Amino acid sequence: MKPINRPPSEFQLFFSDSGPGSASPYRLVDGQGHDVDWVNEFLDLQHIRGLSPRSLRAYGYDLLHFARWWYRGPSRPLSELNEALLLDYIRYQLDQEPKPTPQTVNHRLIAVRCLYRFHYQAEIPGKDRFRKRIYRTRSPLGFGRPRVAVAALRLKQPQRAVVPLSAEEVGQFWRSFRTLRDLSLVALMLLDGLRSREVLQLQLEDFRLFEAQIRVRGKGNKFRVLPLPKETIQALQSYLHVERPLTNSPYLFVSLKGPRRGQPMTPAGLRSLFRHHRQTSHVRQANPHRLRHTFGTDMARAGISIPALMHLMGHAHIRTTMLYVRLSPQDIWREYARAVQKRAQNCPMLEE
Repeated sequence: MKPINRPPSEFQLFFSDSGPGSASPYRLVDGQGHDVDWVNEFLDLQHIRGLSPRSLRAYGYDLLHFARWWYRGPSRPLSELNEALLLDYIRYQLDQEPKPTPQTVNHRLIAVRCLYRFHYQAEIPGKDRFRKRIYRTRSPLGFGRPRVAVAALRLKQPQRAVVPLSAEEVGQFWRSFRTLRDLSLVALMLLDGLRSREVLQLQLEDFRLFEAQIRVRGKGNKFRVLPLPKETIQALQSYLHVERPLTNSPYLFVSLKGPRRGQPMTPAGLRSLFRHHRQTSHVRQANPHRLRHTFGTDMARAGISIPALMHLMGHAHIRTTMLYVRLSPQDIWREYARAVQKRAQNCPMLEE
């Protein structure tokens, strides 16, 4: 086992890929190197369920933070956790410097609630003052009992804002690339909306040239098939025929030089690539997810249907897709002018 991080604290998160297949590669251990069973059993379950290593790592670090707080004082079992103690945990986080974002705090609370439900098959106990009741009416068809939902304690998060790159920034960033591999990679993010992890996981067999399609493995190991624009196909063909080293690797994008030549491109390599081109192009906001935001915004402004955009971007919930449909003031005025013109054509009295 090799440590991921060695902070001056009693608990640590380790990564080990030599354990049994049913065990999570991320393990929480105490100061003596012993497993923290009440956390690792939960991580093992998430691993068996098929969560990605990235998700397991996020759960591991969230529960590492909670365990360090939980054992600051006298040792106590998890069964003693209640909403009042959870409120103390929130206060503890907000008193830290630098202060965590509301999203970070809420994500940790979700991990703790999932952990508690896993062990006790119940919600964390607490008085009503820690909960907000949401009263729901009957079903739209008029039958069934009115339901009462209970919203758990959480921080209010600022509304997410999708900020795409401008056309000038896209052109400036695009012109900074020279290799066919990098142009192909950026084209898949900008013209097909792929996530950085989705790009790195692409394999040669996923590229369907004659059908002008590519198969993408998204979140939750869900596959979707996307159409490929002509420009992306040309870039990919040129990369495969001219630049890609001879290698047995099944992955589409591999390192072009150095000791890792021919081996799959890594997340660290992709971050380094974008960091270099942000500096050379002077487009400071360019990153893989900003390119994805730009794709989604461009598609929404072009009038694509919401279900189609939802499929293209691999969203599990339509509310995520709706973030790209929010119109700018220019879009609103354009739609208003179009509606007024159409109304005038249908009503001759308005033209007089």
